Amino acid sequence: MKKNIDISFEFFPPKTPEGMLHLNQNAKKLSSLHPEFFSVTFGAGGSTREGTLQTVKMLHENLSIPIAPHLACMGCKRQELEDILQTYKELGAKRIVALRGDLPSGMGQSGEFRFAKELVNLIRKTSGDHFHIEIAAYPEFHPQAKDADEDLINFKAKVDAGANSAITQYFFNPDAYFYFIDQCEKNHISIPITPGIMPITQFAKLVHFSDLCGAEIPRWIRKRLEAYHDDIESIKAFGLEVVHGLCEKLLKGGAPGLHFYTLNQADTSILLVELLGASCTHPDNQQHNC
Repeated sequence: MKKNIDISFEFFPPKTPEGMLHLNQNAKKLSSLHPEFFSVTFGAGGSTREGTLQTVKMLHENLSIPIAPHLACMGCKRQELEDILQTYKELGAKRIVALRGDLPSGMGQSGEFRFAKELVNLIRKTSGDHFHIEIAAYPEFHPQAKDADEDLINFKAKVDAGANSAITQYFFNPDAYFYFIDQCEKNHISIPITPGIMPITQFAKLVHFSDLCGAEIPRWIRKRLEAYHDDIESIKAFGLEVVHGLCEKLLKGGAPGLHFYTLNQADTSILLVELLGASCTHPDNQQHNC
């Protein structure tokens, strides 16, 4: 018997026409799972702003799945952000992933905004309740946070500013997620917090991404992956086993759904959803709605 769960998938803006075609093909594959939404990332200081917009438009025109653009405020001016929000409203977008983001290389000042809570405030001020606002959560702590308490205070500030739900940075230790949820409940934070899931398909890329975002690769996983060297098929098989087990534990423990970081690929995420015996709770995502 299939389990009804909320699933969603993240893409990044391709840099070439070939990349856009590849993404379109994989997004079509993933749309067969009827996810709650597709999200599209936004580069440091808006460095992929046009790419994000073009990717959102492409997905909106070709698929029936709601699109949730990422929007990062660091390095952006207020008017720029308001213009982007208006563009997404005109496209029919109903969900925004609101982030602080990082400064692009060479930019010395943060601009008018320093924190994601300020972006959440701006979205609520200019758009009311039009957008469902997703924010980021860090079960293993934001890499720039001074300590765990400060990290939780910053998260609560985003919630209090008007966020509806959150998506976590990816992780491989379920205890980190469940402890984070417990701490949120103790601090009267009650929004749904969906685990972010990173499929394991390549060791070098996983290490690179994890070093950048502060996600811990447990020693036992790292050593197993190292032992496979360039055996891609063994890495994929082991990664599938590990991530499937993680997803099972998260769902059994009460996680409200799963958000997959696809890296613009489809097959591994599809395999994971099939292994979970899942059917999406949003079969109505058949109508053209961004």
